[in-house]
Amino acid sequence: MHDHAYEGQCRSAERRHRPEVDRRTTLILLALALGTFAIGSGEFGSNGIIQLFADDLDVSVPMATNAVTAYALGVVVGSPILTIAAARLNRRTLLLGLVALFIVGNLLSAAATDLGMLAAARFVTGTVQGAYFGAGAVVAGYAYGPGRGGKAFATVMAGLTVATIIGSPLGTFIGQRAGWQALYVTVAGLGLGTGLAIWFWVPRTTALDGGSVRQELGALRRPMVWVMVAVAGLGISSIFAVYTFIGPYITDAAGADQALIPVALAVFGVGMAVGNWIGGRLADQYDYRGLVLGYASVMVFLVVIGLGGERLVLLFPALFGVGATMMMAIPTIQVLLTRFAPEAPTLMGALNLAALNVANALGAIGGAAVISAGGGTLSTAWAGLGLTGAGLVLFVATVPRRAVDRVLVVA
Repeated sequence: MHDHAYEGQCRSAERRHRPEVDRRTTLILLALALGTFAIGSGEFGSNGIIQLFADDLDVSVPMATNAVTAYALGVVVGSPILTIAAARLNRRTLLLGLVALFIVGNLLSAAATDLGMLAAARFVTGTVQGAYFGAGAVVAGYAYGPGRGGKAFATVMAGLTVATIIGSPLGTFIGQRAGWQALYVTVAGLGLGTGLAIWFWVPRTTALDGGSVRQELGALRRPMVWVMVAVAGLGISSIFAVYTFIGPYITDAAGADQALIPVALAVFGVGMAVGNWIGGRLADQYDYRGLVLGYASVMVFLVVIGLGGERLVLLFPALFGVGATMMMAIPTIQVLLTRFAPEAPTLMGALNLAALNVANALGAIGGAAVISAGGGTLSTAWAGLGLTGAGLVLFVATVPRRAVDRVLVVA
């Protein structure tokens, strides 16, 4: 206990003496965030144009969702494999290669003439996401300096949260006006801008060199890594049990005009951005408070939605709260993953993003299941409550304070 308190004092002193972020660091972080903005715009924008490419490719909307599923599979399965295969690459070089693959994947998506080709292109594009976030977190950590891993990952995530507010609606608008292919061409253009920014602003340095494949694979043999992946997959699913059904919340449960749906999505996205900012700072100051506080708080907002979501005066603040409190937990998850496997930070970032996509599927499936069982539109909040509660119980049961403290001392 004494050692832990002493270590906390040392970290506090280190934070007090850190210089402010300089211009060079700002440019590095902007380059990384531009990439995650492009990734998020393509991912979330795809949901807004499903009907468009379903009509054009002559398939049903349920069948067209296979393209979205293929992207998620790329993140969950392909991204960790790609990260391991590229273990030895310098992180700057890896980022440039990933951006090139991202551009190719989106151009192939735009050129697709049938659903099979589109699904294959989306899978390829999805393999980029987790690897980019992992490598980006390493580069952001280098730019910020030691002891700021939470803020580094939050910075990389910032582009994704902005994409939910601006990129996705704008991408959907572009697809509706210029054809669904235009979305992917536009996103590829953002990828090109990202590549140029990384080329000019991210320094060439051996400090960003990779490690061995054996190191990366060794991290996968650590049980606590998989426990944290499970904690993330279960707990964060509530954000998708809500986000996926915001449209029905507005029109069916609240009986409001569909014109309010974009407003509700924006409110949710702003909450995500705020929570991400707070979460990055909590992750660097406390061992696990961001996760516990985030999970516990989101459960309160889920209850509000479940009991009173038909009233807009309660629904809108609760949507903001769900986005904010759940995003508050994600940087802490990344920091803990990296502490349990410090030799493989890029892979831990990829696994974190893989867990988020598993959470996406669990939240949507859980929400759909309770609605099918006759629970009503707002019952998806109860599905999210159960999933997040399971994640919190798993965390408390398997990652006690003393275990985290030991990891901190070793790291």
